[in-house]
Amino acid sequence: MKNIILIISIFCFQFNLNAQNNVTSADDATRIALNTFVSDKIGNLTDEAKNVLVTKLNEITTKNGIGGNALNPRFIITPNVIEITKDISATQPVIYQYELQVTFYIGDGIEGTKFSSLSISLKGNGKSETKAYITALKAINTSDARFAKFIDEGKTKIIAYYNSKCDFIIKDAQTAAGQYDFDGAIFNLMSVPDICKDCYVKCMNEIPLIFHQKLEHDCQVLLAQAKTLLAQNQYDQAAETLSPILPNVSCYPTADQMMREINDHRCAISLGAAIASWASKDVNATSNALSSISSDSKCSADANRIAEEVRAYVKQKENREWQFKLLDHNDKVELAKRTIKAARDIGVAYGKGQPKTVNYNVRGWW
Repeated sequence: MKNIILIISIFCFQFNLNAQNNVTSADDATRIALNTFVSDKIGNLTDEAKNVLVTKLNEITTKNGIGGNALNPRFIITPNVIEITKDISATQPVIYQYELQVTFYIGDGIEGTKFSSLSISLKGNGKSETKAYITALKAINTSDARFAKFIDEGKTKIIAYYNSKCDFIIKDAQTAAGQYDFDGAIFNLMSVPDICKDCYVKCMNEIPLIFHQKLEHDCQVLLAQAKTLLAQNQYDQAAETLSPILPNVSCYPTADQMMREINDHRCAISLGAAIASWASKDVNATSNALSSISSDSKCSADANRIAEEVRAYVKQKENREWQFKLLDHNDKVELAKRTIKAARDIGVAYGKGQPKTVNYNVRGWW
């Protein structure tokens, strides 16, 4: 329990450092990213014209501080294109002239809730329909002040979404964890932007608890895998397999005993390498060999003795201090930091693993 409390404290401390820097709404806006979505069912867009529109959408979000690739695909910015007029000249070559109405929308693409919209009129001409369309779309002025108001309205409603549904987000994450979907639960909690301060803190507090449940669930699986690896003399792989197991997990005593066996095995090999390297006064090779020896292994005393000889030698020969410390597998702060990184990595990996194409619900938006 003490480790979990420590992890939560570090989460909150990191949040508070971020919160202290949130001095303006512009800073806040950078913590929300929208996914660009252009439907295949609008206007007469060719692939080239669609690419122009996608580029313009990305410019709009970037200039207004909400650009980037959001891991959570829920919130989108999307356009609709309507032909107001279409004229074809009687001249040769034929000139196509279009007046288009382009309406931009921000909303929840999963639930199908529209948050804000902005319509602008554009004109373009060209020797083909595609060129006329592209000319019109390229006329979108992404620095238009109206876009800032449009984005701000959408951002405000996204914040309101999280603030109003925070308890449901946490409850859904707990339910997912209860069904062993720990990665999905962590991802959903991580999706809350830190501009939603109260909800963000609540979700950050929940992440280590769910991560702990994941470790408990994975505990026996990891032990079985490690035992198999040890039987195959794959000590490094076995140690890596055991590394996510924290001291407050039920199987930790067994895992700790296995790690001690692994460290003793590593110790004998590394100490031999250190002795051989030190015999030729190779400081770098000796340091590398000693650095893999754990402070709680059987040969730690011998490793420290060699380390003192190296320290004295470097001081005498090179007049400098030689810094060295045996590995400490019981460093709780480092353990907590490693746990936080592991939890974050799980959420990010889960988000990146989601389908790139999402069937967004924009029915009734236009």
